[in-house]
Amino acid sequence: MTAQTPAQPATVDSALENAARLLRAAELETNLALMERLDELAASWLSLAHLLMERGS
Repeated sequence: MTAQTPAQPATVDSALENAARLLRAAELETNLALMERLDELAASWLSLAHLLMERGS
């Protein structure tokens, strides 16, 4: 059994990195339903990044 490291809190940078990764995956996807879902997930990460930026100001 391997030990799991605790999840790190989300940062603006990590949220933006996740959104970019998901959008790159969506661009390569040929399945329309999956492409749309990846786009929605990316939008969620962008929203989180925005909230984190507001909180940090």
